[in-house]
Amino acid sequence: MSGSNNTNLQLASMRSRALAFVIDDFLITLLVVIVFWDTIAATTDDAAVVLAIMNQFIWPVLFIKFVYHSFFVWYYGATIGKIIVKIKVIDYNHLGRVSLLSSMFRSAGRIISEMFFYIGFLVGFFNDGKQTFHDKIGRTLVVDV
Repeated sequence: MSGSNNTNLQLASMRSRALAFVIDDFLITLLVVIVFWDTIAATTDDAAVVLAIMNQFIWPVLFIKFVYHSFFVWYYGATIGKIIVKIKVIDYNHLGRVSLLSSMFRSAGRIISEMFFYIGFLVGFFNDGKQTFHDKIGRTLVVDV
């Protein structure tokens, strides 16, 4: 993905970003279901039991999301969802590869956005760089490949 001409950068559309989000969340959900299948399969239909089991998955799911987004954005410049829809994350200042620390800040900001009704995602509709809260925190831009 590196080696592209930075003068021809095109910001990724919110539609592409939303599709990448859905793909990534599906993959993470699938991973969680596979990892915790024994616990999930043992659950009865009682709503209170299902809720209790879902609550015990909150921290592992948040950890998996944090690691997934931090690693893929740092190492590949994109998560699997972003790779599929042909967009990538770049550093806001030098338009190159995102550092590990920036990708970790971005990942943490993304989780915070999700926890507060996805409001941080809406920020991307109201600024020139289409930067969401997590893009601002990580000092990143999302561009077409």
